[in-house]
Amino acid sequence: MKSLMMTLMFVFMAACGGGDSDKKSSTTKTPTTTAKKAKKAKAKKAKAKAKKNNSFAVDDGSVVTVSLTGNDMMQYNTGEITIAAGRTVKLTLEHVGKMNAAMMGHNFVLLAQGTDVAAFTKAGMVAKATDYIAPAMKDQVIAKTKLLGGGQSDTIEFKAPAPGVYDFICTFPGHSMMMKGKLIVTGKAGKAGKGGKKAGKKAGKKGGKKGGKKGKKSRK
Repeated sequence: MKSLMMTLMFVFMAACGGGDSDKKSSTTKTPTTTAKKAKKAKAKKAKAKAKKNNSFAVDDGSVVTVSLTGNDMMQYNTGEITIAAGRTVKLTLEHVGKMNAAMMGHNFVLLAQGTDVAAFTKAGMVAKATDYIAPAMKDQVIAKTKLLGGGQSDTIEFKAPAPGVYDFICTFPGHSMMMKGKLIVTGKAGKAGKGGKKAGKKAGKKGGKKGGKKGKKSRK
């Protein structure tokens, strides 16, 4: 009888212990599952962002084709364009609104670094004949489209400027407060090229020195 009770107690204790073990294993799996879900969600978000960026700027390795729009609400379809140094930029601005250029004209004007945007737009307010760009400040313009009315478009091509951040605006009076953005030119490729040139020069100098020493020895 005692042995039977002992056996039953042993079985009962083993069963309890097994339950605790299962609970522990299930709780340890939860953080791992959560981390995986968070990682997948982050990757999905990054993919969606990249897809959105590619909707208006496509880089084929040498030419970046940018599709920019402006509407009757005084808005560009993006406030940031990123391109690599050395690329040719083919930019098309389309006025997707209905109002004419006299009432709601839009353009794309890329400004040189260091340009005082407020002073530039103020000076251009009376320069209707030159699309509201003051002739005295035209040297601060890197690239520009025509001033467009609803349904019109214009395509321009220009070489990407040196690495850095540049302002772009619509010069129609009062529009630059809302119609503005940044052109970001990345310079990784350029830096690597400079590094390669420096390394080549150093190697050439070393090679020249070694060759000179060998020549002196052979003469002796």
